[in-house]
Amino acid sequence: MILFHVSHTDLDGYGCQLLTKEIFSQSYYLNANYGLEVKQSIVYFLDIIKNEEIKEDILFLITDVNLTMAESKYLNNETIKLNEDGYNIKVQLLDHHATGQNCADKYDWYFLDTSRCATKITYDYFVKEYDAFKDESYAWLEPLVNAINAIDIWLEDEVENFEFGKVLLSMISKVREINNVLFADKNRDFRIYLLKKASSYISQENGNIKLDNDIHRLKKEFLNLDKNDDTIDNLSAKYLVHSIISIKDELTINYQDKKGILTYTLGGISIPANAFLKANKDYDFFIDVSKRGNASFRADGNLDVGVLAQKLANGGGHPNASGCKFDDFREVINYSDVKKYIQNKLNNLK
Repeated sequence: MILFHVSHTDLDGYGCQLLTKEIFSQSYYLNANYGLEVKQSIVYFLDIIKNEEIKEDILFLITDVNLTMAESKYLNNETIKLNEDGYNIKVQLLDHHATGQNCADKYDWYFLDTSRCATKITYDYFVKEYDAFKDESYAWLEPLVNAINAIDIWLEDEVENFEFGKVLLSMISKVREINNVLFADKNRDFRIYLLKKASSYISQENGNIKLDNDIHRLKKEFLNLDKNDDTIDNLSAKYLVHSIISIKDELTINYQDKKGILTYTLGGISIPANAFLKANKDYDFFIDVSKRGNASFRADGNLDVGVLAQKLANGGGHPNASGCKFDDFREVINYSDVKKYIQNKLNNLK
């Protein structure tokens, strides 16, 4: 069975995906906040299924996200059509937000239980329906699930789980070293790595305090590519540059005879952009665009990006560092849409 899994962008959402990563060898993952991201995630997964003509058994799983009635109707109707065309898609939503009650009343695949967090619902579901976890996994999974449950639905009376859950909540919310849009898979793997490492602290005396003390070290362990210790900022920058280089062909844009890199929602690009341009002399400029259309430009002497920013959107700055604001930019979740938008802008410059 192939898994398509949409989950929320918090501790509970990533806890659900930690569980399914223990089960499925072939899987697709997305994380979505409410609003536009949920519908776009559903459409994106359905497009993959259709475009790649995936006729194997599919579990389309949504966790820790409640759908609107319109979103539920869309997903239900689209999967019915696909199944009539020879696909085999099972839809399952596992959630605990009471605002989804109307949808749960209407659709049998919409499971709602406000007494448990989504991670615990997901854990119990796969234990009951699939007997899915290996015996050795129960020893560390169940305590971790209980800690996530205690903090997510605020069970202060479960003191040890609640206090440990508080540390987990803070740890996952502060994963900012890897961009969660451009490198969503790496960001997700980073969070799940931290959760799995955290599980070994639960049984220890004052485990919450020990974990809190060690989070910085655990992050550095994940980010360290060459086993040479450094500050977390430098390790993050090296990791980011390595990640960009690994997909630079996908990120490449062109302006006249100049070649550049385009990123989306990276933020704070001075260090990584400079490091990338110095390591890749065939590239002339670096642009990062935020969700609101604010753009930062960097160069290393081969292109005046101050002039480029002015031409693109009446921006400006220095020859090697500048910025602008694209007033007609609309927030999207797919990088390809951003690249198409910016490349069209560059192509239209005289």
